[in-house]
Amino acid sequence: MDVLHRGGNAVDAAVAVAFALAVVHPVAGNIGGGGFMMVRQHAGTVHALDFREVAPAAATRDMYVDSAGTVMQSSLTGHLAVGVPGSVAGLYEAHRRLGRLPWRDLLAPAIHLARDGHVLDGPRSRQIAREAERLARFPASHAQFLVDGVAPAPETRFVQPDLARTLELVADSGAAVFYHGSIADLIVQEMKRGGGLITRQDLARYRAKWRDPIEIFYRGYTIYTMPPPSGGGVTLAEILNVMEGYAPPPFGSAPLMHLQTEALRRAYVDRNAFLGDPDFVSMPLGRLLAKWYARTLRAGIDPEHATPTAPVAVMRSEGTETTHFSIVDADGNAVSCTTTLNNDFGSAVTVTGAGFLLNDEMDDFSTAPGRPNLFGLVQGEPNTIAPGKRMLSAMTPSIVLDTAGRLFLVLGSPGGSRIPTAVYQVLSDMVDQGMPLASAVAAPRLHHQALPDTLYLERDGFVQPSIDSLVAMGHNVSVWSYKTEVNAVARTAAGWVGVADPRRGGSAAGY
Repeated sequence: MDVLHRGGNAVDAAVAVAFALAVVHPVAGNIGGGGFMMVRQHAGTVHALDFREVAPAAATRDMYVDSAGTVMQSSLTGHLAVGVPGSVAGLYEAHRRLGRLPWRDLLAPAIHLARDGHVLDGPRSRQIAREAERLARFPASHAQFLVDGVAPAPETRFVQPDLARTLELVADSGAAVFYHGSIADLIVQEMKRGGGLITRQDLARYRAKWRDPIEIFYRGYTIYTMPPPSGGGVTLAEILNVMEGYAPPPFGSAPLMHLQTEALRRAYVDRNAFLGDPDFVSMPLGRLLAKWYARTLRAGIDPEHATPTAPVAVMRSEGTETTHFSIVDADGNAVSCTTTLNNDFGSAVTVTGAGFLLNDEMDDFSTAPGRPNLFGLVQGEPNTIAPGKRMLSAMTPSIVLDTAGRLFLVLGSPGGSRIPTAVYQVLSDMVDQGMPLASAVAAPRLHHQALPDTLYLERDGFVQPSIDSLVAMGHNVSVWSYKTEVNAVARTAAGWVGVADPRRGGSAAGY
């Protein structure tokens, strides 16, 4: 909000927020990871920026599989799990093309938070405590996040001097210092220290990429979202296209939940089978995004019975610790941005002397095609490891126009493979059920991702008769606590409304 008050636009504010989150939300906010940004300028031009991590040049297809064919933990924790980070390049590129205020001014809040410290709250203290054992394995992470081997208590002033120095360098020199200069040197030294693969050449070759956004039409609304290597946009499109063929039953009813589950199932089968990095694989996007194809999927849905997912051997998504923010400025420019380290605190490796965590995004590849990853997704050949390749993602930052073509909704979520279904449900709850944004974000959610063949329902979210009906239809129903956190901005008759998901304790602000 400070950036907007000073005359910055939504992209300026997004850059400032992203760097600040690297300081105050290290479980997911990052400069050692990557992400995706959707931008709509007030005149109507839409941009999709891909700053996803890439595999190092020395990466190999089977690097995480032992001689017995078992997937090793080295894709999740430690130096070998790290992909070449994209966040700094992406934020710098967004600002170069679309920003307004001086770059250094946008990093000043993050530098202040790191240098002078901020008061650690309860949730952040608990996050560090949950991962203390992993963080303690690496000296720089131990020094950065633990006090005598345990998490700092709530209300502790958390100071990060190494990170402050890193941010100062980036503020002074832009992305060049991260990919070509002294920070790159520290990353490479850290890789050598722990047996990682990233080299100076890997860092120097990294580029953020502008891509053509996916455009979806749903009941007169227009949705812009990320194309591959984000799989989220295609998945969202398939779900919406299938569901558009039905008159929506009432929210929470078994008929609606059944149809949604079957649409999700089919979208994830295709996501897992066909999607990957467009610079490496050819994908049938024209077919997957087509309304006629949705009709063929809809024709295979039995309105009374579940369709079991075939146990396909050629059919893994990022961890739940992703973060999302949505911004609209006074001129009507909008940013929807999702970034991630993958697992909680990424690889748990902090760059010695630089103060930031590195991702474990290599686990988002199909490290062993046909086997589930950390979060249950089973993926195939298009997402296998290759040098310089971007790993498939589920991130789904989205911008929605109303039936008159006006900016209507900006949204996204963390939550790994659950992200597209969360974005779909909030959008559907508003468009199909007439809910205001606050109700749509708070409404209970379901999730199905083809494999495992399980319908997940949020605990205490749906009435028992509906659940009983779903079981009778043949669904394998399981209950879990919240996994997603939709943060959104919507246009209303009274003006803009921002809503942070009550599940995780985010916040909204405006003026």
